[in-house]
Amino acid sequence: MLTLDTVYQASFVLKQVARLTDLIRAPKMFPDNEVYLKTENLQITGSFKVRGAYYKISKLSDEQKRKGVIACSAGNHAQGVALAASRQGIDSLICLPEGAPISKVEATRSYGARIELVKGVYDDAYNRAVEIMKETGRTMIHPFDDEDVIAGQGSIGLEILQQLPDVDNIVVPIGGGGLIAGVAFTAKMLKPSVRIYGVQASGAASMFNSYEHHKIEELCSVSTIADGIAVKCPGSITFPLVEKYVDDVVTVTDDEIAVAILDLMEKQKLVSEGAGAVAVAAALSGKLNLKGKTVLLVSGGNIDVTVLSRVINRALIREGRLADITVELIDKPGQLMDVSSIIASLGANVIAVFHDKNGNEKTLNNCTLRVSMETRDHEHVAEIKKALSEKGFQFVGEGR
Repeated sequence: MLTLDTVYQASFVLKQVARLTDLIRAPKMFPDNEVYLKTENLQITGSFKVRGAYYKISKLSDEQKRKGVIACSAGNHAQGVALAASRQGIDSLICLPEGAPISKVEATRSYGARIELVKGVYDDAYNRAVEIMKETGRTMIHPFDDEDVIAGQGSIGLEILQQLPDVDNIVVPIGGGGLIAGVAFTAKMLKPSVRIYGVQASGAASMFNSYEHHKIEELCSVSTIADGIAVKCPGSITFPLVEKYVDDVVTVTDDEIAVAILDLMEKQKLVSEGAGAVAVAAALSGKLNLKGKTVLLVSGGNIDVTVLSRVINRALIREGRLADITVELIDKPGQLMDVSSIIASLGANVIAVFHDKNGNEKTLNNCTLRVSMETRDHEHVAEIKKALSEKGFQFVGEGR
C-alpha cells in the first residue's frame, strides 16, 4: 500500500538521480497573485517521469533486474525508464510506434535503452510490449498505475512542502493520474489544509469525467496538443487516490494550452510541452481560485521543435497578436500602398501579403488583398479594421 514512509524512501533513493527542481515565483504572469512554478520541465530527461521509473526499478528483485525491464511509450516515460534502468545497470527495451518522432526515438536511445519500432500506433506497440514481457519475463514498468511509480512522483509533493511550507494550492497536470495521485496523497497527509487541483486537456478528459461521475470511464478517442496526458482511461490504482485526495479537476482547451506555452517562454524563459503547461493554462484562464500561495506544476519540457512553431502561431492568433485581414480593392495603382500606409500608421507590422487579381463574378475590375500582420491584441486589430473601413475599404470574410 502507498504510505508516507514509501514516499520518503523514494525521495531518499531519488537523490542518486533526480534533480531538486526550483520553485520560481511568477509575478510577470500573475501580478495579482502569489504564484510559483515547480519546474519539473528542468528535471533530468526533461520531465518528472524519471522519478517514478527510477524508484520502481530500484525496488525490483535481483532476478527481475537480471531479466530486464520493458516499457511502451513514445515520450517522457520511455526516456525516464531508459535512464533509470541504465543508471542501475539493467537492460531496458522500449517499444515505440514506428511513427514516433525521430527526436524522441533518438533521445530514448541516448539514455541507454534498446528500441523496437512497431508498425501501427501506440496500442500496437503496447501489445507487442506485452508479448515480449510474456516471452522473456521482463518486468513491465507502467507509466502511472503502480504504487511504486506513484510514490516516486509523490517526492515532488515533499519538495514543494519543503520549499514552500505555507502553500495553499497545488495545481497538477493529469493524464493517467500517477503524478497527481502521488503529489496529492503526500501533500494531504502532511498538510490536510492544502487544496489540490487537477487539470486535463478537454480533448482527453478521462479523469475529469471519471471524477465527476465517481466511477472510472474510458474515452473512445483522445485529441489534444498535450500528447503527454492524452490517456483514454484513468488507472485503477490512481483513480481512488484522486477521488479521495484531490479537491477539484478542471479542463483546458488546446488554445488555452498554447497561450500558456507562449507565456512561459516569453515571461519566464521556460520551455514547456503541452502536458507540462496545463496547470498554467488553468490558472491563466481563471478556472481556479488562486487565493493564497499557489504552486503550478510544470511537469515537462520535451516539446517537439517541429510542433513548437505551430503552437506559438496558434497562441499569437488566440491573443490577437497575429491577424489576417482580407479587403476588396479596385484594381488600380496605389491601393496596396494605401492599405499598407494605414496599417503602418497604427503601429502594426505587415509580414505577408497576397494580391489576387482574378476578381469575382460580379465585379471583374475588383481584386482582393490578404494581409498578415503582427499586432498588439484584439483591440488593436479592431482599430485597424475600423480605420480601413472609414477609408472605404470593404472586408471579405472574417479574417483570423
